Amino acid sequence: MARPSERQRRKLLRSGFWKRQKIRFPAFFRGLDYTTEFLLALPVRAIIRGLKRLDPDSSANFMGRLARRVGPWLTVSKIGRKNLQIAFPEKSDAEREEILKGAWENLGRSMGEFVHLENFWDYDDASPNTGRVETYNTERFIGLYTDKKPGLIFSAHLANWELAAIGARKYGLDSAMLFRIPGNRFLADIIKETRAETMSQLIPAGSSAGIFMGGVLDRGGHLGILVDQHRKPGARVKFFGHECWANVTIARLARQYECPVHGVRVVRLPNNRFRIDITKNIELPRDAEGKIDVDGSMQTITSVVEGWIREHPDQWLWFARRWRD
Repeated sequence: MARPSERQRRKLLRSGFWKRQKIRFPAFFRGLDYTTEFLLALPVRAIIRGLKRLDPDSSANFMGRLARRVGPWLTVSKIGRKNLQIAFPEKSDAEREEILKGAWENLGRSMGEFVHLENFWDYDDASPNTGRVETYNTERFIGLYTDKKPGLIFSAHLANWELAAIGARKYGLDSAMLFRIPGNRFLADIIKETRAETMSQLIPAGSSAGIFMGGVLDRGGHLGILVDQHRKPGARVKFFGHECWANVTIARLARQYECPVHGVRVVRLPNNRFRIDITKNIELPRDAEGKIDVDGSMQTITSVVEGWIREHPDQWLWFARRWRD
């Protein structure tokens, strides 16, 4: 039998084929994977060191301009263009291309800001709208601290979505965030190192995540989950008028714990400033027994996220395959 190509091998590894067949590649090939991941992470560490030498604004501006120029030429932009065509068929090609460039610029700026996250939060209670971060929902944020209830908070990959989690830690909110571990173990370590310095408890997605999420809510804490990515099996929801799969984790937890559910979004403003908004407690639909309906709740949450994206389409991450057959 012919030896599988590198691409075929990676696809089979992801599918679990080799585990089912109880076949293991020789240590030499596993070592190549380890070495390749390490080498890919080296330039990332070099870029981070270089950006850290800049001030936060210069770092964000540089990476934003670079991503806006280079990003549209990358292969992944094909996915972005297809997604934009599905979401905004009424817009012209030129309008959708401008949104795509803006999405790349936003992603680049977020990367430039990521290495300076510890210096980005400067919200001042005395002057709430004069620093880098502002909000007009102060009383709702305060409510998270004073209601003495566990809470679920959903968000999306909008603007610099990391800032909401940073604010929670800065103000001592008992909180945790569910996150997906990157496939490259060295890049995963870089991201975890940075987030660990600025955020509260981090829960890696996986088979054991449910235990940790339940622990957060059992002690009265708040759990944050990004809900704008494909997850199958899940709930079938309408997103920009087309069906797609949605992760039902947050709806199942809401059904089990009967706790408040809020949406939090970050909006990018001019001059490297941000606004963080939080919704009121969202009333989720219920079934005939009076319990929270999981599928209906995911449609409600997805519709909120769609509204956010429609307001600022150039600030969302369009480069994932959200609509799949």
